[in-house]
Amino acid sequence: MTHPEVKALLERSHELGADPRNTNYAGGNASVKASAPDPVTGDEVDLLWVKGSGGDLGTLTEDGLAVLRLDRLRALTGVYPGVDREDEMVAAFDFCLHGKGGAAPSIDTAMHGLVDAAHVDHLHPDAGIALATAADGERLTAECFGSRVAWVPWRRPGFQLGLDIAEIKRSNPDAIGVILGGHGITAWGETSQQCRDHSLEIIRTATEFLAERGRPDPFGSRVAEWEPLPVQARRERAAALAPVLRGLASTDRRQVGHFTDSDEVLEFLACSQMPELAALGTSCPDHFLRTKVRPLVLDTAADAPLDEVLARARALHAGYRADYRAYYERYAEPDSPPMRGADPAVVLVPGVGMFSFGADKQTARVAGEFYVNAINVMRGAQSVSEYRPIEEREKFRIEYWELEEAKLRRRPAPKPLAGRVALVTGAGSGIGRATARRLAAEGACVVVADLDADAARTVCAEIGGETAVAVTADVTDSAAVDAAFAAACLVFGGVDLVVNNAGLSVSKALVDTTDADWDRQHAVMPRGSFLVSRAAARVMTAQGMGGDLVYVASKNGVFAGPNNVAYGAAKADQAHQVRLLAAELGEHGIRVNGVNPDGVVRGSGIFAGGWGAQRAAVYGVAEEDLGAYYAGRTLLKREVLPEHVAAAVFVLTGGELSRTTGTHVPVDSGVAAAFLR
Repeated sequence: MTHPEVKALLERSHELGADPRNTNYAGGNASVKASAPDPVTGDEVDLLWVKGSGGDLGTLTEDGLAVLRLDRLRALTGVYPGVDREDEMVAAFDFCLHGKGGAAPSIDTAMHGLVDAAHVDHLHPDAGIALATAADGERLTAECFGSRVAWVPWRRPGFQLGLDIAEIKRSNPDAIGVILGGHGITAWGETSQQCRDHSLEIIRTATEFLAERGRPDPFGSRVAEWEPLPVQARRERAAALAPVLRGLASTDRRQVGHFTDSDEVLEFLACSQMPELAALGTSCPDHFLRTKVRPLVLDTAADAPLDEVLARARALHAGYRADYRAYYERYAEPDSPPMRGADPAVVLVPGVGMFSFGADKQTARVAGEFYVNAINVMRGAQSVSEYRPIEEREKFRIEYWELEEAKLRRRPAPKPLAGRVALVTGAGSGIGRATARRLAAEGACVVVADLDADAARTVCAEIGGETAVAVTADVTDSAAVDAAFAAACLVFGGVDLVVNNAGLSVSKALVDTTDADWDRQHAVMPRGSFLVSRAAARVMTAQGMGGDLVYVASKNGVFAGPNNVAYGAAKADQAHQVRLLAAELGEHGIRVNGVNPDGVVRGSGIFAGGWGAQRAAVYGVAEEDLGAYYAGRTLLKREVLPEHVAAAVFVLTGGELSRTTGTHVPVDSGVAAAFLR
């Protein structure tokens, strides 16, 4: 049963963490001190429950709390070796843990345990960090709060900071919290409600102070050539830039992208002081750990010719990488972790918006959200003073902190398709649905493309989270296909893996096949695959990261069956497209392969749409027995299901067959007449 004080802590955490004005995703922590029975003796012992390393306040669960014996934690003050060795104390936290399970204690555990208050919050509100990063933040804090909130000069999170804040509380009995220079806020209370109220009071008071005292143009004057483009032109330019920027940001390791063109971003990008403020970088450790020490600013005019913008982007990226390596070499010690990568996590494009990058969609989105927080911080600090983040050396100490490195090592190993973006056509049902679900399960972000918008949305809901997006796509229409890829670029930054699966089928004798039957069959499959592959090749070559094209063809492209001329010829066309494109696109690292299923009846949109009845009539069996009929004519006597085809697509794209292109994999349970020769 959950301790009542822990229940109150979780409720407070959810309320504070749900509002980005209070703290950002996975930022900050909260705690409670209370007594509970010792599981061995039954005696009451004083415990600390505190959000563990890497958790998120807004979604915190009891399993996400670290639970420590308060007496043992506070006893560490007697063996504390000093600030030069304070990192050793984190390992000591493990010897203070109480009970089984729970999260790993974070670096902020000492702050929560040493402060003499039952409840403690540590948050990263934009308004609080604005005061914390102002050049005269200590004076402004006194003006804003009087003696109710104290000032703590910048100190890296750790044991000494916990001691400092504990001493400030002892020395200032009327204080409800502190502003942490360059960092955020900490508040406390004797009840959960009081702690919450104190946290919100600090945030509200700082927000009102900035609003009343701040000047209206904190970022300087507007620059005409950086004014936002109209919405449609802005999105078109963003879609064109995204794959190139994603490719540059993936020089060291593959990244997923995210695009933001919110009002606060566009305002910042249109102002004269933007370049110098951006160069100063972010300040709060939670910010720059996700946004890198500073962003890349693509300083071209909003409406400059695209070729000029792309050339400038490549040149700036090369300079950014050189500067980042110099930054690393400037501060690295012999025992520093190796450089993790020199590419930007945030790219700012005046008049267009902000591109952010990460190992997965959530990480990319959160990086962008953190930079929006940084913009708000800069706005507040500049409005009442001058934005002055912590020194670059201190940023390096945190970015390449061994404790942060240990946190990275605790992450689970990435899935085979992590960081890859897949677009599957005809993904609303049957093979396409199964393929979209399998690729997502293997770590890919998936664009679920289908003519049926409701079906596409349903598959996205089945996948869940933010790794899937639905697009309505008529593969016979080149404009619609291009729009689907543009949508993929805006949502995920580009496309790496395309599955040409959209199809239909007409089962008629030659003399009964009409011109319209033939044209419709070929418009969807050969023409549709051609249009999709062309759009994919354009995006993949812009990214410069290679890619995969997979055609869901058919054993009918090899095997000649009765009453099947339109469908069989269309599938043969697709099969040869695989060979042609493999020969053409190999120089770009793009692999092209096919899958040849046979008779996928269950779950198939094609068979449900009349093809099943037509083929059953051809073979003289009941429609409900068609799957068994197909299985019976195979060597393995097994029915082929959508999931079997999806498995073949994954095998072709999951990395184990990285030297395979131009081939077809039969998924037909063994149809001897369709053996490839």
